[in-house]
Amino acid sequence: MRRAVKVITGITTAALIVMAGGLAAFGTAVVEFGKGADASAEGLVVLTGGEHRLAEASRLLVAGKGRRLLISGVNRQTSRDDIRRLSAIPAPLFDCCVDIGYAALDTVGNAEETRTWAAVWRFSHIGVVTSNYHMPRSLVELARAMPGVKLDAHGVPSRTVPAGDWWQTPNAARRVVTEYFKFLPAAARLAVTRAQDRVEQSILARAQTLNADAAITLVPVPTGETGPSNQGLGAPAKFR
Repeated sequence: MRRAVKVITGITTAALIVMAGGLAAFGTAVVEFGKGADASAEGLVVLTGGEHRLAEASRLLVAGKGRRLLISGVNRQTSRDDIRRLSAIPAPLFDCCVDIGYAALDTVGNAEETRTWAAVWRFSHIGVVTSNYHMPRSLVELARAMPGVKLDAHGVPSRTVPAGDWWQTPNAARRVVTEYFKFLPAAARLAVTRAQDRVEQSILARAQTLNADAAITLVPVPTGETGPSNQGLGAPAKFR
């Protein structure tokens, strides 16, 4: 009994250490997402729900960092004119190059909405705009929905999670911990999806190899000549 308790205690302690290390790395990544993200992409998507997200996405579009902008997860009571006023994007640019998505209700929905939009415009490189604390989970969900699309992170610094020692501020610590525990199952789903894809690709490659091995090209044998032996395959085919 004591041995079992020791084993359980050891496993629990190790799990807590790993989880604490993961949380520390997650918190560091969250802060770094808000620094120097200004790369160009084919399209831009902003996930609504946080402060300054729309303003940052609008700045990137006006600066030419993407050809189109998807605003994903907009409240159905918010009109296109409301969004145009809030974004401060010049009317000609807004009318030609801004798409508004009303279907998404959460981060998974954002990913699905973005996948549909990217397929319509045939984008293979997208800049993602969301709050710094929300970025890790957003990238994971988007990567799972669009495995072939390159994603650039444009993290928006949040007053809730300021740069620096986030664990020393109760609100920041609460936000980071909450997001971390939302991130873990999302990352697990991505890992499972990628593993399944690898297995399927391996099975497909194996099937193609077997089909290639089984395909036999029968070459006509001229009259009076003896063709190569086909041991185990029956007599050579005859051609008139």
